[in-house]
Amino acid sequence: MSVIGIDFGNDGCYIAVARQGGIETIANDYSLRSTPSTIAFGEKNRVLGVAAKNQMTTNMKNTVHCFKRLLGRHYRDPKLQAEVSSLQYRVVELPDRNVGIVVRYLNEEQTFTPIQITAMLFTKLKLTAEQALGIKVNDVVIGVPCFYTDAERRALLDAAFTAGLNVLRLLNETTATALAYGIYKQDLPSSEEKPRNVVFVDCGNANLQVSVVAFNKGKLKMLATAADSNLGGRDFDHLLAQHFAIEFKSKYKIDATTNPRAWLRLCTEVEKLKKQMSANSTDLPINIEVSLEEMSAPLLKRVESTLQQCLSDCSLKLDDIASVEIVGGSTRIPAIKQLIEKVFNKIPSTTLNQDEAVARGCALQCAILSPAFKVREFSVTDVQPYSIRLVWQDESGQEADMEVFPKNHQMLTFYRREPFTLQAQYTVPSTFPDPIIGHYTVENVAPGPEGECQKVKVKVRVNLHGLFTVASASLTEKKEAVEESQENMETEDKHDKTTDGTANNQESGGGNQSPAAEEGNQQENEGGEKKGKKMLKTVELPIKEVVKSHGPAELNSLVERESQMVQADKLENERINAKNAVEEYVYDVRSRIYDDLGQYISEGDREKLSRLLEDTENWLYEEGEDCKKQVYLDKLVELKKQGEPIKERRREREDLPAAFESLLSSVQLARKATEQFRQDDEKYNHLDGAQVEKVEKAIGEKQEWVDKNLGTITSTPLHVDLPITASQVRSEKGTFEALVNPIMNKPKPKPKVYSMKAYVNLMSG
Repeated sequence: MSVIGIDFGNDGCYIAVARQGGIETIANDYSLRSTPSTIAFGEKNRVLGVAAKNQMTTNMKNTVHCFKRLLGRHYRDPKLQAEVSSLQYRVVELPDRNVGIVVRYLNEEQTFTPIQITAMLFTKLKLTAEQALGIKVNDVVIGVPCFYTDAERRALLDAAFTAGLNVLRLLNETTATALAYGIYKQDLPSSEEKPRNVVFVDCGNANLQVSVVAFNKGKLKMLATAADSNLGGRDFDHLLAQHFAIEFKSKYKIDATTNPRAWLRLCTEVEKLKKQMSANSTDLPINIEVSLEEMSAPLLKRVESTLQQCLSDCSLKLDDIASVEIVGGSTRIPAIKQLIEKVFNKIPSTTLNQDEAVARGCALQCAILSPAFKVREFSVTDVQPYSIRLVWQDESGQEADMEVFPKNHQMLTFYRREPFTLQAQYTVPSTFPDPIIGHYTVENVAPGPEGECQKVKVKVRVNLHGLFTVASASLTEKKEAVEESQENMETEDKHDKTTDGTANNQESGGGNQSPAAEEGNQQENEGGEKKGKKMLKTVELPIKEVVKSHGPAELNSLVERESQMVQADKLENERINAKNAVEEYVYDVRSRIYDDLGQYISEGDREKLSRLLEDTENWLYEEGEDCKKQVYLDKLVELKKQGEPIKERRREREDLPAAFESLLSSVQLARKATEQFRQDDEKYNHLDGAQVEKVEKAIGEKQEWVDKNLGTITSTPLHVDLPITASQVRSEKGTFEALVNPIMNKPKPKPKVYSMKAYVNLMSG
């Protein structure tokens, strides 16, 4: 059973797998651990990952990258518009206000959503994992930025479902990093001791995340997180690119910013320069480093602000922090390291693999959630990054609301006569242009027997994926039952209990009437008649939700379309491989018939084959450029009819000497054994003479057969097929040894053992 974790990055992805021996990072088909988050479209198929990034400059408008930033956002979102302005491919607004990515695919213009593009990448990652592990991959944990909203998380889940992945959990990248750090630590303080507080700074390609985590033995608790969702390594690349673009314009009168292809190449080169500057591995002009520090001052100020924000939110003193761990590629920038040391008064540590920490943490979480693995118990307590409130209308039509999070579970009680709707939204509007998370309608609510309001309990929570959900809604009905079974009946608890077993009752002013009196004891009416015992029965109510996610029908449609594209890619790859096989065979045989195969082909046959190879090559680049797979397979068969006999002659000439030598060795050993038998050697004196004669006859026949065939081989020209093959010689050896060995290797009989009485009789005559 596969247990994998995926770090879905803006620039590249990592896949980690949990094995019995630990966590490993999977390499892709280019032997690289990082797979670029890039999808390219062509006339026949899609190109995914490394190959897509390699052809970005030649197919810019049809190569999609940085699409992680487009997930779950509307087209008119200001953050999305800022992102779109730097993209080379075309982005449009769809009728539902969502984003559409327009590319030319299969010789026609097609539009895909960011969810579909992400699903394509996940399909590639799934295939990479399956090829590396040799088994099907299904269950997965995917890392997401801690600042991802409900809509972004749902979009990611839809993409994973489209790719055929079962997401056990969307794990915050900050939490994944902390888990990868803490689960292997053997020296963490016990639960009764003061926790070890560690700061994690993760600066990647497009965002900065900072977290403070308290560790105790077997558990971690996230104390605070802070993030800048629009600050990463690419912003420093952009500053460098702008610097050189201005310099080129002033010196060479070339404006790289007006040519998308030139700008892309410049960005690629300055990224390499930034990495060299960060590694300090080569001598660089000192003015470049100074200029970068000056240019990036606003960015560095934002980095410092985010660090300070996290330190303030965790309410810890600097002395309470044990260490600062850095992950993410952009934390290698010296200026960022200096800022971290300045804010936390500690030298940053690189205990974790800076690039693979998130993927490894996700794989660990997947192993913890999987029943197939036994993992050390480790408790994870995460935080809710955004406060959420519920809004509803009471029975008078007035709007009421309540902030229900950051707590992880809440039980709300409403008094209603009819179905009602709750609206969940983020408290701070700046979190998202559209703060509404979803609408949840509690159905099947009706007035009580006397027309009174019914008591409805609604449980809301943030689940493992970080999604807000209305987990359940229930109606408490009173029922009279004198001697009725207690099954499915319960008296009302004094406190509502949440799923984690703690009392956490919050009653809202959802109605204008107080709850009806609850009678737990038998009562007598005016006539002295006994009244049945009032019991409470809980009835689960259906909930209809409207959230920013695809419905089952839409998801099935996405899955079907992705499957069709996967099949089309597979057929096209097979066609290309068949074509390449023909081309490779042409080049291989043509070069060898004048080299190592030259003496095994006649001059006339060489000229004939050479013409066939040349004609095939010309055909490949003309009418054979775009044929079906079977056409190439047939062409390869035709070529092999001419080329393989030549290769076979060479192989036989090389293999036959060794085969004859092996056969002659067996004949020689048998001859030596028969000679020793004739000399009354004690080793063979138990053998039957008639059987030995049979062996001697076989030796003579086999020697004659060898001499005859060796002579034939010697007289046969190299370019003519031999009358005998190496496999035939090996077969003759097997037949010979099957006859000879049982006779000559027959074991001596064991000496008879006599009893004492028999021995005396034997000696006495």
